[in-house]
Amino acid sequence: MLPLFAARGTSLAIVTNDLVTREDAERLQRSGLIPPERVVGVEAGACPHTVIREDPTLNIEAADLLEEQLRPLDLILIESGGDNLASTFSLDLVDYWLFVIDVSGGGDISAQAGARNHPGRPAHHQQVRAGRPVLVTNCRTGEGLDRVADHLAHDVLMEG
Repeated sequence: MLPLFAARGTSLAIVTNDLVTREDAERLQRSGLIPPERVVGVEAGACPHTVIREDPTLNIEAADLLEEQLRPLDLILIESGGDNLASTFSLDLVDYWLFVIDVSGGGDISAQAGARNHPGRPAHHQQVRAGRPVLVTNCRTGEGLDRVADHLAHDVLMEG
């Protein structure tokens, strides 16, 4: 996804969240996919869901710092941290959120909603999402990534 946004000229930054490490941020900084100064790691010191919902102060500070240092930014991606699919973001922190469900380790997460064989069940996911978007991707092959980038460009960045 990051190379797609870079190719589109989207100026973005990332905030990661974890309990006591900045491991996700450091991995992204080393990846070569995004300049390291565009990634900030937040150490929650508590459940990462707390710092995106109940008290998003640390994430707001991280986003403000990125905006100040890298102005202008079009988009800041904020990781929820943890594995709670019901986790929501404080509206003081975000304008828009989406769920990314990684089934690379098996389909058990999508099966929690009754799905079987995640990639083969798009109709089930449409039913669960009640008409809201379901965008299936494969990051190894690049399949579907353009659709996600297009969706974010249209619904978040208000581009054509």
